[in-house]
Amino acid sequence: MSQTSDIPPQRLSVRHWIEDRAGALVIGAAKQVPYRWRVPFMGWFSRTVLAPLAMNRRVRANLDHVLPDMSDADKRRICREMADNFGRSLIELHSGREFAERAAQFQPSGPGLAALDEAHAQGRPVILISAHYGNYDAWRANLSARGFAVGGLYKPMSNPATNRRYVDTIESIAKPLFPRGAEGMTDMIRFLRKGGMLGLLGDQHMAHGELVDFLGKPARTATSAAKMALKYKALLVPLYATRNPDGLTFTITVEEPIPHSDALTMTQAINDSASAQVLAHPGQWFWAHRRWKGAADTGDLPDTLPE
Repeated sequence: MSQTSDIPPQRLSVRHWIEDRAGALVIGAAKQVPYRWRVPFMGWFSRTVLAPLAMNRRVRANLDHVLPDMSDADKRRICREMADNFGRSLIELHSGREFAERAAQFQPSGPGLAALDEAHAQGRPVILISAHYGNYDAWRANLSARGFAVGGLYKPMSNPATNRRYVDTIESIAKPLFPRGAEGMTDMIRFLRKGGMLGLLGDQHMAHGELVDFLGKPARTATSAAKMALKYKALLVPLYATRNPDGLTFTITVEEPIPHSDALTMTQAINDSASAQVLAHPGQWFWAHRRWKGAADTGDLPDTLPE
C-alpha cells in the first residue's frame, strides 16, 4: 500500500491553499460541536448553502433524465434529502475514529453475511461492491471492527493539501487504502489475492466502460469489479449502509454474492442491485455525479490485470 507522504511545496497553488483552508475552517468549526449535533448541523449546512450553489442544477438534470414523470415537488424533496445526506456523510467521514466507533455498534444483516463469514474463515478473496449511497464508510468501518481486513480503492483529490487530510481521515476509519494508479493497483491486487476484502464503488461514469443500464438508462460502467472477481476467484458481494430516520445510525445490508458468469452480465447485476437501493431511498444516492453523460473519467482500472 502506498503511504501518505508530505505534499511538495511547488504542487500547492494559492487557489489550492485557499480552497483547503476554507474547507478546513468549516469542518473544524463543525467538529467543535458534540457529535450528536454536528452531524445534523452539517446536513443543514449542505442543503441550505452548498446544494443551491453547487449541486441542485445537476441533481435536477439527472432526475429529469431517468425519472421524467416524477413531480417537481418530489424532485425538490430528493434534492434536499440528497444534500442533507451528503453533509452528514462528509462530517461523519471527518469525525474519523469517533464515527468508526459508532459504526462498529451496528449489526449487519442480509442473506450474504454468512457468505462473508465463510470466505473470511477460508481466506477467500472478496470484492465488496457498493455505491455513493447512504454512507459507504459505515459498512467499511463496521466490517473492519468485526475483524475483516477491508481495503478500499480511492481516487486522489486534485487539491494536494485537501487530499492529504482526506487520506489521513479515511485511514483512521479503516485501512488499508489504495490510490488509483499503477502502484496502488499492484498493492491492491496483492492484498486481494492474500484473501483480503476489497471495497469498491461502481456507480460513477467511466469513459471507457461498457454501456450497461443503470436506473433504466444506458450508462458507461466499469466492468473491473466483475473481471477481478472472475480472475481471482473472489466473491462479488453488493452491500449498502442505509441511513435510518434518526439521521445518525445505519442499517447495513449484505446481499447474496453475484454468481460468476461473464463480466458484462455480472456488471449488469451490480447496477441492478444499486438501482433497487436508489429507487427505494432516492434521497440517499449522490445524484450530483455526471453518471449518464459529461466529463470523461479515465480513472478506471485497466483491462489487463496483474497475475
